[in-house]
Amino acid sequence: MKNGFYLGIDIGGTKCAVVAGDEDFNIYEKIQFDTKTAERSWQDVFEEFFANIGLLFQKYPKVDLKGIGISCGGPLDSVKGMIYSPPNLPGWDNVPIVEIFSKKYGVPVSIQNDANACALAEWLMGAGKGTRNMIFLTFGTGMGSGLILNGQLYAGTNDLGGEVGHIRLAKNGPVGFGKAGSFEGFCSGGGIAQLAATMVSEKLKNGEKVTFCNDLEAAKNLTAKTVAEAAIAGDKTALEIIRVSAEYLGRGLAVLIDILNPECIVIGSIYSRNEMLFKPHVERILAEEAIPSAVEVCQIKPALLGESIGDFAALCVALYSKHF
Repeated sequence: MKNGFYLGIDIGGTKCAVVAGDEDFNIYEKIQFDTKTAERSWQDVFEEFFANIGLLFQKYPKVDLKGIGISCGGPLDSVKGMIYSPPNLPGWDNVPIVEIFSKKYGVPVSIQNDANACALAEWLMGAGKGTRNMIFLTFGTGMGSGLILNGQLYAGTNDLGGEVGHIRLAKNGPVGFGKAGSFEGFCSGGGIAQLAATMVSEKLKNGEKVTFCNDLEAAKNLTAKTVAEAAIAGDKTALEIIRVSAEYLGRGLAVLIDILNPECIVIGSIYSRNEMLFKPHVERILAEEAIPSAVEVCQIKPALLGESIGDFAALCVALYSKHF
């Protein structure tokens, strides 16, 4: 720890965590706790962060702390260091988080929305390492994005750069980002669940058997995980649901490739766990829709950091702030 250490603060609607790590992306320790948004104010959550950071200082001297990075769901302002009422954090209205943490610990503090933080992690140490132009897509509960352009994170004028989930890909379709037929509607866990409910219900009403769902009531509660498992097992309906999602993923990627001409698009969560199901359809659509010479120089990769990406994301916000 000759060059000191950094703290990463990860704030989620369900769980929060603080990690201590260094410039070589070594995680020394992680302390996780429940956010309990229904019971606690942001001030209460901050107090638990402060207590846990105090525990870390017993092992890693405060004098060696070099900086703090914060990852949190938006909306937020990375320049002003403010959190503005994220939907998963009720009551977190106009929270001056950077000012609070920088005053308390006397070190540089930076914040990015969680998609941008994850993009930094995959760029600095994951599947996008070594590139100058990379797009990261979450493809999890929702469809978030982080853009690395010309070797820098691009957040936009007011931190709304990369909100690709809002792009409308069809006139009608599953709802995501508050918009029917959106990129997020077709390519997210919630969107795939909506697709499954619609398509499975139609099959059952027509008297067709669906191996992973026996009745209309159960169709309402299908998940992306259930669909993926059934698709891997060869169920035709599940494979059809994946095909629809994958084709729209290909259309969304074609738009991004044509506009931004990236070297690499890194896709997390559902795609990274089921690449073999999505990839053939994505490649077919890209061949039809995108500029061939742009597709030729762009690799579509599953995220490398997997379930541990949250541990590194906030830490990478601190390291990016120092080095870039």
